[in-house]
Amino acid sequence: MAAPRDRIDIDMEKAPDILSKKGEIKSAEEMMIVMSWKGMEVTVYANGKIMFYPLDSRDDAISYANEILGALGV
Repeated sequence: MAAPRDRIDIDMEKAPDILSKKGEIKSAEEMMIVMSWKGMEVTVYANGKIMFYPLDSRDDAISYANEILGALGV
């Protein structure tokens, strides 16, 4: 899991449309979005935390989180 240093509020109404350009959205709710991306299940939380499964590389988690948050304009 990657967590931002500062508090982030993701617009969870717009996020599924943006993220659907990167991967397949499996579910989108008020507090989290679950998607398939780069062979992983990715859960994006409204507070900016992102969980990648399976992934065990801290550096990759940070890089991927920055890519996703950047796409969301955060």
